[in-house]
Amino acid sequence: MTGVIVNQTSQTASGAVCAHWRDFLALTKPRVMTLVVFTGLCGLLAAPGHIHPVLAFTAILCIALGAGAAGALNQWHEAEIDALMKRTANRPLPAGRMDRQAALHFGVGLGVFSVLLLGLAANWLAAAILAVSILFYVLVYTVWLKPRTAQNIVIGGAAGAFPPLIGWAAVTGDVSALPIALFCLIFFWTPPHFWSLALFVKTDYANAGIPMLPVVAGEVTTRRQIWGYTAIMAAAAMAPVLLRLTGPIYGTTALLLTALFAVLAFRVSVNRERDPERMLAERRLFKFSILYLFIIFGAVVVDRWVYA
Repeated sequence: MTGVIVNQTSQTASGAVCAHWRDFLALTKPRVMTLVVFTGLCGLLAAPGHIHPVLAFTAILCIALGAGAAGALNQWHEAEIDALMKRTANRPLPAGRMDRQAALHFGVGLGVFSVLLLGLAANWLAAAILAVSILFYVLVYTVWLKPRTAQNIVIGGAAGAFPPLIGWAAVTGDVSALPIALFCLIFFWTPPHFWSLALFVKTDYANAGIPMLPVVAGEVTTRRQIWGYTAIMAAAAMAPVLLRLTGPIYGTTALLLTALFAVLAFRVSVNRERDPERMLAERRLFKFSILYLFIIFGAVVVDRWVYA
């Protein structure tokens, strides 16, 4: 491992760290970005009207760059916290492969560029929503909520719910009922998704002093809230059908997938396994929740194309 770090890092004559390009990529949280970009793309494809393919690609690129900027600024602010957690200790900043100032400049530059480019290529409403999403994730979630309250992921979940609004607005120049419904779906999906992860990395958050729900309220309360938010998420998932914003393709997909999600969430709610290495119910819910969002958003696009 040491050899890898040496190969990826060099120092200038003044002793400043020169990071490898892979470290800058890691700052953007590419795995998280994948879901963000996909939901933004689905918002764009489901929107009525037409957008030139080059402008559509530019809009999705801006969503990706904006998400990367938020991830970079999150890691810049939390470098000391990340060093205390096993799950994040090998990130570029806590591992010493990158200078914090470089991460700050990279994040700010990426964020400003993505907003300006989206405004010029698409429209300024989409750019404004992108700017709000970046600022919300960095200032509201990372700086304010995360270190102070166990409800951090509930309120902060809004940051990850903006991409469908951005994609839709890039095409139409406005925001209507369907992208708002998709925003609500992601918003209420976030707590059960994230808390299922937090249950089996609880020790990491406790060591870092982060008041995640399993740390401050205990596992029983967390499991109960996962089940409660799953019920709310189920209502949000079915809302586009009940409001006649989508057709039977989405409706059938949402009904079946949400039922399976509920079964997995119920298993988490009644599970009493305390060994982080054996929390199979929690791991299954976490992994399925990612697949759930990919499929259900894909169904929105197919449904809109078939029944438009």
